[in-house]
Order: sequence, then C-alpha cells, then structure tokens
Amino acid sequence: MIEPAYLDPRTGRTYPLATPRWCGDDRAPLLLTPLPGITRDAIRAEERSLWRYAASFPFIPDDPISMGEGCTPLVSRVIGGASALIKCEWFAPTGSFKDRGAAVMLSLLRAQGVTEVLEDSSGNGGAAVSAYAAAGGMAATIFVPASTSPAKTVQSRAAGATISLIPGSRQDCADAALAEAARIFYASHNWHPFFLHGTKTLAYELWEDLGFRAPDNVIVPCGAGSNVLGCGIGFAELMRAGEIDRMPRIFAAQPANCAPIARDFLGLSPVPAQPTIAEGTAIARPLRSAECGEVLRTCGGGAVMLAEEEIAAATLALARTGIYVEPTCAQAAAAFEKLLAAGTIRADETTVIVLTGTGLKSTPRIAELLGVTI
Repeated sequence: MIEPAYLDPRTGRTYPLATPRWCGDDRAPLLLTPLPGITRDAIRAEERSLWRYAASFPFIPDDPISMGEGCTPLVSRVIGGASALIKCEWFAPTGSFKDRGAAVMLSLLRAQGVTEVLEDSSGNGGAAVSAYAAAGGMAATIFVPASTSPAKTVQSRAAGATISLIPGSRQDCADAALAEAARIFYASHNWHPFFLHGTKTLAYELWEDLGFRAPDNVIVPCGAGSNVLGCGIGFAELMRAGEIDRMPRIFAAQPANCAPIARDFLGLSPVPAQPTIAEGTAIARPLRSAECGEVLRTCGGGAVMLAEEEIAAATLALARTGIYVEPTCAQAAAAFEKLLAAGTIRADETTVIVLTGTGLKSTPRIAELLGVTI
C-alpha cells in the first residue's frame, strides 16, 4: 500500500502525514490520499463504537479517545407516504454527529504529539471538540462570535474549554482563528482531513447495519459538507475493498436561505445568505464546495434546497413520530419528501435519512415553531 499522505486535491500536491498540519503551504484545504478500505473481516467486533473500523484509518493510535461514539440506531419511519430508515446520529455523546469527526481527529493528533487545539464554532463542532479534548487530556480553545447566545457555549465551558468571544461576524471569528493558528494547532472540523475520516465511519456503519450492503440513497443535511465528503470517502473505500459494487446516491439537503453547495451543484447563481432556522448548516462560504459537488456527481446523487416552511414542517412532523431533532437536520427528511414527489427516489428503494443533532439543543427554536413561550 502507498504510504498515506495529506493531499491537496486541487493541485495533486502531497505532504507527509508524520508532520501534523491542517492546511497546505498556500492555505489550501487538504484531504488524505485514497486509502484501500477494509473488508468485514477487519471489523473489531468487540468494539461497540466507531473504533470497530479502526483498520480503515491512516494509522491506528495506541490509545484512542472514545466515549462510545458511533453505533447509532437505524430505525424505520414513514415519511411522505414512504418508508425510510432514520440514522439517529443524535445518540452521540455530545448530541451530534460531529463526535465521529472529533474522536478520530483528536485521537490521531494526540498520537502525533498535539496537546492543545483551537476550534472556531458556536455550535456542535465546538461542543464535540471541547468534550473530546477533555476526555483526552488535551487543552481546547474555542473561538465564537461575541454575539453568540451564552447558552450555546455552556456545553463547551462545562468541558473546561477556554471560550474566546470574537467581535463581528461568523467570518470574523473564522479569520481570527486562522490568525491564532500560528500559536495553537488549528483542529478545525471544517479544515482538518482527519475529521472527515471520522465522519466516513457513517458509511461503514450503514454498510454493516444493512447486512454488508450499500443503501440505494443517503440523504444528509449539508453545511460545510463533512457528511457528504465522509460518506463519499467511506463508500469509495468499500468499493476499493470489493465489499460493495456501487456507490449509493448521496443527496445534500440545504436551506434555500443559505445553500451555496446546492446552488453550485444545480448551476444556480450565488445569492447572499439569509437567516435560516437550519442554522447549523448556514455556512455561507464552505471550504470544500468543489469537492462536495464532485462526490454528488460521481455517485449520481444531487442537492435539494428547502424553504423555511418545509424545514419547520419536517421538524414538527418528525417530533410527532417521537423523533426530536434540530431543524438543521430535519431538513433531510423534508428533502426525502421532495425527492419522492419528483420521482428522483422511489418508495421501493432503501433510503437512509441521516439526522445529525438532538432537538434538545434547539428547544427555544422549536418552541417558537409551536408558538410556546419559554
């Protein structure tokens, strides 16, 4: 096997994996060179976490940081008159799918000698990095916009992270993190390729959940695209390993108010971002839009833009089946209905809807949808 390396997919330039880095020399976002994937015989059946797929990583740390992330339930629901499988990623330790990426990223970085990390996020990414840094004995600093509600940083503060309030916009916050990255290692869920190798375990898990076969379709909520890219990486590895003979179609669900990846994929002109109730996917300038589009095209999938009313309706409809999730991820269920109505997806196909975050993090927003004062 060729030695794994960091890869700039836009130029083909590689960098040795042994030296920790989060970007190319020219600040380009990096991936890893393609890995061979694993067969079912390489699964650590005794591990009840995503580390059962550790053999698929570029290297295996001696002492991974784990709190049981992964192995989330897959349950059936009828949505829009058709059956779908709901992947319950909010069962993760901090309440969102980002635990997959944080666990793998910080485990691999700690094995390389990194002891202090920087992240910029006012939401699930910051919570996940804070928690896994705490679990791994690492120091974490989280940059958040100064306008962020204090309630959104409580989870990170409780884990012992240092919270730095940055004046200005979300972009100002990201720019400040980039400047600080010269001093503290930037373990960003948006930038670091190890994070994507945590999210790729979703593909491995769905393959195992379904009796070692790929679903026909996977619908994911999409902001910066880490689940689109993670599923693309994971299913491609399973193809390489000879475990599946086709990629599932991957569909990215984005709010119409902020849908740069969807608009680019659909050939629509960019428009200024507007506020959305799907705030976790409100990423106006995603780093890897081109790579996300390539995954969607390669697998024959697509992108769906959702109106605010559709996202709100899906959030409440799911709750009335017992599924209490953030509007951010409920839009994936709304996308399933639209794809069914358009004939893009058939009712007799195996479709997985990935729901990424607990509604407990969005209770004030959901209360507004219900007209309840809290």
